[in-house]
Formats: sequence, structure tokens, C-alpha cells
Amino acid sequence: MDELLSLDATAQAGRIARGALSAEALMRATLDRIGAVNGALNAVVSPRDPDDLLAEARAVDAGPVRGPLHGLPLGIKDLANAAGLPTSQGSPLFAGQVAADDDLHVARLRAAGAIVVGKTNTPEFGLGSQTYNPVHGATPNPYDRRLTCGGSSGGAAVALAARMLPLACGSDMMGSLRNPAGWCNVYGMRPTWGLVPGEPAGDTFLHQLSTNGPMGRSPRDLALMLSVMAGRDPRQPHGRAPGDYAGIDAPVTGRRIAWLGDWGGAWPVAEGILPLCEAALGEFEALGCRVDAPAAPFDAAALWDSWTTLRSWAVAAKLSPLHDDAAARARLKPAALWEIERGRGLSAMQVHAASVTRSDWFASAARLLRDYDAIALPTAQVWPFPLDLEWPARIAGRDMDSYHRWMEAMIPASLAGLPAIAVPAGFGAQGLPMGLQLIGPAGGDRQLLELAHAWHLHTDWPAQAPPGA
Repeated sequence: MDELLSLDATAQAGRIARGALSAEALMRATLDRIGAVNGALNAVVSPRDPDDLLAEARAVDAGPVRGPLHGLPLGIKDLANAAGLPTSQGSPLFAGQVAADDDLHVARLRAAGAIVVGKTNTPEFGLGSQTYNPVHGATPNPYDRRLTCGGSSGGAAVALAARMLPLACGSDMMGSLRNPAGWCNVYGMRPTWGLVPGEPAGDTFLHQLSTNGPMGRSPRDLALMLSVMAGRDPRQPHGRAPGDYAGIDAPVTGRRIAWLGDWGGAWPVAEGILPLCEAALGEFEALGCRVDAPAAPFDAAALWDSWTTLRSWAVAAKLSPLHDDAAARARLKPAALWEIERGRGLSAMQVHAASVTRSDWFASAARLLRDYDAIALPTAQVWPFPLDLEWPARIAGRDMDSYHRWMEAMIPASLAGLPAIAVPAGFGAQGLPMGLQLIGPAGGDRQLLELAHAWHLHTDWPAQAPPGA
């Protein structure tokens, strides 16, 4: 493999800016790498024509600097629109439909100089943390191809880990940027809700759960992308002004981390995960941070009830037109049918009660984060599971009652719209990666990036590339 591809995107961008690297040379190396490993990993789907990509790279080299991502190859998750490329959403109902326009965050990334190489694989409609679908097939874990890479931004995480792409964007409703990052030994960031706006289409007031965000092999790459993706859209009622994400080198001595582990025993967690995460937290202490283990700050059952109500309501609102069409309904995956039918059966007062619980949790989290700079949780409650398994039905002797119950540790950040970064925590006894979530207060995105950057400089886990990389 070309050593150039082991550099993070920020280093590649620096070489381009100094004239030490051309966009064409980087694109050629990228295409060679995709050609060598993507057949087995199936991470980059709907790729653009290589000749077109090389021509675009040459045009970038011949033109003025377009922005901080000038000449960098980029993957777009196959839930988002990139003009000229199909947006299947992993569903046969949309296979082959080509987008006429870029989604907002894609347009911002392109305007900053990124070159879109293709789409990255995702579960059907992004439902579930197992990246497989009937359109593009399954994406395995690059550290063990018999196992899943997670999801729903699974293709993005694998493309980064396998050095096929320096940058990728994804989305996160219930951990979709964090879970695959943890299982693929890379970084994924769920920004504060509203910092990276979605599309100004349909309802823009009520469904405040999912957000787009960056993925990379270093926190400074997350910061680089976030600086481009963030910022209000005047067509939407919610939003946050972007912060300053440059120069995230900062001392972290004295910063306080609250380790909530299995939420006081409320969540089942597979053997080996909590000790690995606790060992990682010991390394944060070596950086001068203080790690405590306070009591769980909120009732886990109430969080779960609020989350599943609001999630089903949001999914039903989006996918109900497909359910209303008998032919389309027959082609929906079981998880989609379950969410739609559950969401359509909710009363207005059930949704209101769930929103009140969410409001109470936001206030409780804000109180906890007055005393701590970050909350730490594992990025998954189970190790990567077999690629032919839809979802784990049992963890640590406890049955899972839904396709996403095993991801319960994801919802504290998602429900409250808090920023969270998945950082690699190392490898378990089986040689499989696991990650830690660092969750901060609303608007605390830069502080989390600083903490993650210090961690990266101390550990650099992504340097332990997958076999064959």
C-alpha cells in the first residue's frame, strides 16, 4: 500500500497546500487502493468512473484553492444525495435512482474542495447497526471479515480503516457514527444537534434526533470536516453557529470524565468490554484527567421508553408513504415495518410524554456536565457479531426484545442531542476493536475534540491497521 494513504486527511491536505502532493497523485493512489481491497470489503458502493475522478483531480490541481478540503477524496453515505450518483438508501425501492442535487452538507463539502469518489454502504434506510442490504450486500469488519462492521455508517468506517478513503461523512440517529467507528478502530463524531443542518425538506421543527457528522482516522480530521459542515441554514428554524475547530491542541490536565459503564447495571454488556474501556480510561488519567464513576443519573427504562417512542414516531413520519403503497410495503425490511406500525399507533399524548422525559433527561445531563467535562460510555454492548446475523438476540444472559435494544448505550447522547465522539479504546482478547464514547454538553464540540485529540496523540490506535492494510 502507498504510504501516502496511511497519513490522515489533514496531513494529506498539508502536502497538497505545500505543493508536495498533487490531487491527481492522491486520487490515483486512492483508486488503486479501492481496486485492491474494496472487492472483499464492499465499503464503497456506486463508485464514480475512475477517468472522471482523475480528470476532476487534474482540474483541481490546475485551478485555485477551493477550501480546506482541496483535492481530498471523500465518501458519502448512501442515505445522502450526491448529484450524479445513485441514492439507494439500501432499498430495492430506490435502487438506481440518481440524485439531481447535493444534500446541503454534501454541497458544503464539495465547495470546500473535496472530490466525491462514491457512496458508502449502509443498512436499508439506515435501520440497525449491521451494514447489509438487498441492493449492495454486506460490508464486513476489516479486522475480521467473518464479522459485522456495525452501522449504519458502516461503509464509511470500513473505507477509512482500510485506507480506501481519507475522509467520509455519515449520519447518526442511534449511534450510527459511533458504533461502527468503535468496531473499526477509527473516529466518529455526532455533533451537537443543529450544528450540522439536515435538509430543508418536510418537517424541520419536530424530529430532532438524527444528525450528519464527520468520520476520520484522527480527531483533527473530524475538526477539519466539522469546520466545513457546521453552520446555520436560514431555511430552517433550528441551528447553531459554528465554532472555531482549528488548532485543537490543548492541555487536558484536570479535565473530569464521568464513567457510567453499564448505567448502574441496567444494560447487559458482553464480557471484556467494560474492563477494556476502564483500561482506556486509565490512560486518560495518565494524561492528567480525573475519572470518576458516579451513579447513573437517570432511569434507564424511562430513557428507553422515550427513545423508542420518538424514534418510531420519526421513522413512521418518514416512511409511511411507502407503507401506504401495498407493493412497496411488501418489500420493506421487518425492522422498518415494525417502526412504522409502532409509530403510526402512537397517540399525541404518548409522543408528548416521551418529549417531556427527553426534556427531563437533558436537564439531568446538563447538571452532571456542570461537574464533568465529559461522560464516557462504551460504543457498543457487544463485540462485532457474525456477518450473517441480523442482530444479537442475547447479551450476557439477557434477551434483546428488539432489533436495536443491544445499542441502548447509544441513546443518552442521541436523545438529548449532545455531542459525542467515538474514540478507539484498543483491542480485546479476540483481536477485535472497541471504542469509547465521550459525550459533552450541548455546544461543547470543540472541548470534546480537544480531549479526543490529546487521546489520539497519546495512543494512535488507528495506526494498528487491519490485516493486509
